[in-house]
Amino acid sequence: MKESKQNNKMKSLYKVLGIAIAAASMTACSDSFLDVTSPTQPSADEYFSTKEHVAEAVIAAYDPIKWTDWGIGEYNPYQLMSDIMADDLWVGGSDPNDNANWHLMANYSATPLRVITGLWVEAYSGLKRCNDVFGYINAGIDDATETDINQWKAQCYVLRAFYSNWLWKFYGNVPYYQENLTSPYIADQISADELYGYIIKDIEDALALKALPFRAADVDAGVITTAMAYMLYAEVVMYQKDTARYPTALNYMKEIINSPEYDLVADYGKIFLEEGEWGIESIYEINYISQNAIRSWGAPLNAGGTVLPTLISPNNWPTGSEGHNGGWGFCPVRATTYEMYSPDDARRDATCWNAGATGVEYNKRYQDEGFFLEKYVAKAGGNDGQKADADLNYNNNWRVYRYSETLLNAAELLIATGGSTSEAKGYLNQVRKRAGLQTELEPTLDNILQERRLEFVGEGKRYWDLIRTDKAATVLVPDNHPEGWGRTQTWSANKKHLPIPQSEIDKAQGTITQNPY
Repeated sequence: MKESKQNNKMKSLYKVLGIAIAAASMTACSDSFLDVTSPTQPSADEYFSTKEHVAEAVIAAYDPIKWTDWGIGEYNPYQLMSDIMADDLWVGGSDPNDNANWHLMANYSATPLRVITGLWVEAYSGLKRCNDVFGYINAGIDDATETDINQWKAQCYVLRAFYSNWLWKFYGNVPYYQENLTSPYIADQISADELYGYIIKDIEDALALKALPFRAADVDAGVITTAMAYMLYAEVVMYQKDTARYPTALNYMKEIINSPEYDLVADYGKIFLEEGEWGIESIYEINYISQNAIRSWGAPLNAGGTVLPTLISPNNWPTGSEGHNGGWGFCPVRATTYEMYSPDDARRDATCWNAGATGVEYNKRYQDEGFFLEKYVAKAGGNDGQKADADLNYNNNWRVYRYSETLLNAAELLIATGGSTSEAKGYLNQVRKRAGLQTELEPTLDNILQERRLEFVGEGKRYWDLIRTDKAATVLVPDNHPEGWGRTQTWSANKKHLPIPQSEIDKAQGTITQNPY
């Protein structure tokens, strides 16, 4: 194994997106009943005809990545919206009516009127902004080089695929477009399989340009990279069970593995600390920062931190006690999740904070068994330096892709393609040994999936793993919790996609067919 080390990387320029938001707003309303020419301000077409301003539009295309925790009037952090439908976390809160849409989703009982809508809007916002950039490029840019244009295209191809991945997995059969709409702003609905085709083509088109860095420089941490595109490619190909592309996905994983740019961090517990951001294990993160953060409840799209730690921390926890701050008690970790780890597994305590065993008094809320997601809970000092609303401005970056997933992807793809069992075994057991486990396992699909579960609790992987491996219907069953709460419904194939929000169907004037629910 290559030598592991921690890199305390600089926060990237994508933490500060005020100029990007301003740039994006210039194209928010292209069809107005007051369609006049300003005598002093350039038109959008004129403004976005220069290299400097198109670069602003590219930055703006990144911005919706950060909105899902709270941005369009709803809490829907995308990685936890999948995890609550799996079997590692509860929904929590004060009762089943607190964030009721989450509770319905967790029970596979969401309806068109009671389902998350913010994630839908945020994904389409990102899609629209990527399309903006392609439109500006097609219209011509005065001072841009071919290198500039290829870099912008590659970034926006991958970003568009990333946003479309949210729509594909959560909603399935959705309206889709690659040129922004004009009045009456209605796009054709396509099937989930058709959307997969667009997603994979965008990633392939980006990689064909060979314009992305394999790993971004420290100052640019947060920019789309080749390694990030490889991970997204493997994710969607494996979810679709596109076996024809498995060899390519495997080659991409091996390219990351053979690169000196990435490796496992020796101490699992440090990955999710601020000092662990953009370390050698990190392939992609969503950036948040507390210092000088101006994100507020009245302006949630401003640059700054995240509300996720507040959402998932114990309610009325005494500030600073045991190195933690309090929050609202959502998404507590299940006791069974804590118990699935062996006591010598370093991931147990780095994942599951046993707040109930500390003796500290706090307000136990619904479904609280005493365990919370240590990876992202509110840490003392985690919102220091913020300038607006403290609960909304924690500095925790969200880890999207880590090198350990590369190893486990490679192990699974080797088995699926009839590759080397010994090589797959080596990849699987690298992950285990980093966790402090000395017993080696054979690289069966069940062993790899269980290792993924242990490795990625709270990182938005488990639910999709169960669906793509056809295990959801047998694993995601009623809980029969002794306290009388929990899941009462069993997952079934018609629950693979959430209902499309009724508000979106109404806007589409009868052109959208509802998913089964």
